[in-house]
Amino acid sequence: MAVEATLKEAIGRLGKAMDALENAAMARIEQGLDYAEAEAEVQRMNADRARLAQELDASEARADRLQDANKEVSRRLVTAMETIRAVLDR
Repeated sequence: MAVEATLKEAIGRLGKAMDALENAAMARIEQGLDYAEAEAEVQRMNADRARLAQELDASEARADRLQDANKEVSRRLVTAMETIRAVLDR
């Protein structure tokens, strides 16, 4: 009977160890999935950052062109006003 009890105890411990191993394996798999999701999110964020950087560069270039055009229009208006004053002063 003692051998039988010892065998039952060993089988019980083995069952608990198998359950613990299964739980640890499942936790590790879930952790790996979480890591993969985080890595994918980082890649999406990097892609967004690159796209936004390109858009910012394009916007800055457009702002520079608009500023140059504004200066040219202002210069032409001053010239036109001076011409009109010169004509009116005659």
